[in-house]
Amino acid sequence: MMKFRVEGMTCGGCARGVTNAVRAIDPEAEVAVDLAAKSVAVRSNASADRIRSAIDEAGYRAVVSD
Repeated sequence: MMKFRVEGMTCGGCARGVTNAVRAIDPEAEVAVDLAAKSVAVRSNASADRIRSAIDEAGYRAVVSD
């Protein structure tokens, strides 16, 4: 499971946008958004860099976290 801190994610619409960005590169990805913590956990075959880039391209800033 990869975890990312997502800057700019402030509402349910943002959470859907982040989820959709990840699923656009891996439709089978498991995505768990924690809006209060502004974080997302992803289980995917895609690399962390690819997922981070997809979230960034959706208009947010993703940083890999522990």
